[in-house]
Amino acid sequence: MAELGVELAGVRLRNPFLLASGIWGESGASLAGAYRAGAAGVITKSIGAAPREGFPNPTIESYGSWGMLNAMGLPNPGIDDYPKEVEIALASGAPVIGSVFAGSAEEFGRLAERMAALGVVALELNLSCPHAEGFGTEVGGTPPEVERIVREVVDRVRIPVIAKITPNTTDAPALALAAERGGAAAVSAINTVRALAVDVRLRRPVLAHGLGGLSGPAVKPVGLACVWQIFERVRIPIVGVGGISTGEDALEYVMAGARALEVGTAVAVEGAGAFGRLARELSALLDELGIARLADAVGVAHAAR
Repeated sequence: MAELGVELAGVRLRNPFLLASGIWGESGASLAGAYRAGAAGVITKSIGAAPREGFPNPTIESYGSWGMLNAMGLPNPGIDDYPKEVEIALASGAPVIGSVFAGSAEEFGRLAERMAALGVVALELNLSCPHAEGFGTEVGGTPPEVERIVREVVDRVRIPVIAKITPNTTDAPALALAAERGGAAAVSAINTVRALAVDVRLRRPVLAHGLGGLSGPAVKPVGLACVWQIFERVRIPIVGVGGISTGEDALEYVMAGARALEVGTAVAVEGAGAFGRLARELSALLDELGIARLADAVGVAHAAR
């Protein structure tokens, strides 16, 4: 049986699959449940400095097998009320990665210190939410901004920092390079793709906010392209995100250059059982291809060019 264990930024994972931020991350119990169901680690909901209600409903539109469109608006309880949830997740034995969002480098730094103090194994910086004004892509959309934010956080914490890169840009690899210059231990790519749905009968956008972010199988080619390009430009590890629904999807990302993988929409649709299924499918596929260790497949598609 193929070895699925990988190392990401100094953290040893039993398989490459992480629960993506924004999926089941509101409570420590749901994070722990994902780990017990087979996730190698879990990423919290993106947490800000203050409680945030998010956008009014409707906030999600399903596209069936294609995926889903959402504009949640980064709802979260704020950093003051979130520690107990991290404690519950950590008590399960799960490697917990804390996700934070902010509107400035200084605020990112303060939040990162607070989150790091809770005992998380790493931090993921949300530099890529496509629909929350003043956050996400709006503060992490250019290389200088990304480098400044990452450097501020790296200077203030002693755990690995992962920068989550947006696909809503003309040059995702440039953002990844900026994160690397700032001291990031890894980058994750991608977040959701900016998108819109219109209800022709109501003559208005389907989501209350209008613009949202598309996730799921429809964005897999976009995510793969970003991972491919980033792999050719940076030395730090890449976490692949976007449309991973099968073991073959996972191996595509690994062969394009990803070392670990985040799963979100598949879990939202199928439940936490998706983690065990993905691990079984990936292991069987590696055995079929004669690949003894998943780590040996990272980036191999580049050598075949």
